[in-house]
Amino acid sequence: MKKLGLLLIGITVVTSLMAQDSRDSVIGKLDIRLERELQKETIHNAFLSVYSPSRDFEYHIAKGAFKDSMKVTNAHPYYTASVGKTFTATAIGILVDQDKIKFDDPISKYLPDAIMDGLHVLNEVDYRDSITVSHLLQHTSGVADYFERKTIDGTPSMFDLIMTQPDRFWEPEELITYSKAHFKPSFAPGAGYYYTDTEYVLLGMIIEEVSEMAFNEFLAKNIFGPLEMNHTYLNRRSEASKPTLRMAEMYASDYEIGSFESLSADWSGGAVVSTGKDLITFQVALLNGNLVSEETLNKMQQWVDETKGMEYGYGLRKINFNELSSGLPEWVVIGHSGLNGTFMFYCPDLDFYLAGTLNQLEASKGSVLLMMDILIECTKL
Repeated sequence: MKKLGLLLIGITVVTSLMAQDSRDSVIGKLDIRLERELQKETIHNAFLSVYSPSRDFEYHIAKGAFKDSMKVTNAHPYYTASVGKTFTATAIGILVDQDKIKFDDPISKYLPDAIMDGLHVLNEVDYRDSITVSHLLQHTSGVADYFERKTIDGTPSMFDLIMTQPDRFWEPEELITYSKAHFKPSFAPGAGYYYTDTEYVLLGMIIEEVSEMAFNEFLAKNIFGPLEMNHTYLNRRSEASKPTLRMAEMYASDYEIGSFESLSADWSGGAVVSTGKDLITFQVALLNGNLVSEETLNKMQQWVDETKGMEYGYGLRKINFNELSSGLPEWVVIGHSGLNGTFMFYCPDLDFYLAGTLNQLEASKGSVLLMMDILIECTKL
């Protein structure tokens, strides 16, 4: 019996050591993979957070440096760009659960005439009363996108204005006015899919109208605070609840733009600043029903086709890797990505949460490949 006991102890120790070796090996591979991104000329910093409750695995890594040579760390928050749309959609879901709004409500019920007038006029038909909250959430309203690179009148695009007027602060109403003046709607509400930031600015306005508080205050009260996301805030409009390091620098090609006041043009379409740990906390809470009801979460995951291998719900994007390329595994991830190479996804097939960024506007496609590589490595745990 004594020998059997010693044998079992020995097996347990060996198994534990083998498991630790496996974890160390995976961590080493993750470090190398992120370092490979950093070797690219336009990538100045990179962040990655990985969490799997079923595998009892959590790892956070940051690489790179600021222009002043200070190293970035996991404690430095980063700009999440359109990942913020999931926060906006969740805020709407919270209001739905509070019975203060319905997904199929016309948005004209909540927005003033100054916003609705001329918002969606197509072929001399005014669709102002046909646009619903769900249309905005799922990018099926047909409303013009103020972030389009080419205006109908040849005037500077919003991206050009952000770059050439870095000290300008944009109010939400200005964004809608700009959209109506320089772009045309794409289709009648519900007749197609077209990703537009204008829709999420309108959603931010609705949140403020219904909740009677500023958008950033609503997020802080209903999401950041309850989840103790102490290092998350809305860029240019609020501060983190606890002392937080400066935001990691973000680039557009060779230009550092993270410090631009003009990024206020994002607002409820993508101005959340957060850490990888906070983003994973948010993902876990949302997808486990701790922020919205099961019914609302199911609504948020009603999908429409976006592009090859991708579908869109209510502030959520679903990616099927095998549909992107037949040589990739048949894994699905659900979450959101951002133009600056930021990602926040959950892979139900493997039970892995991922968050991170390459902080470069030219790296949005690269971040998808990075996620794929990370998941492949994590299967070795």
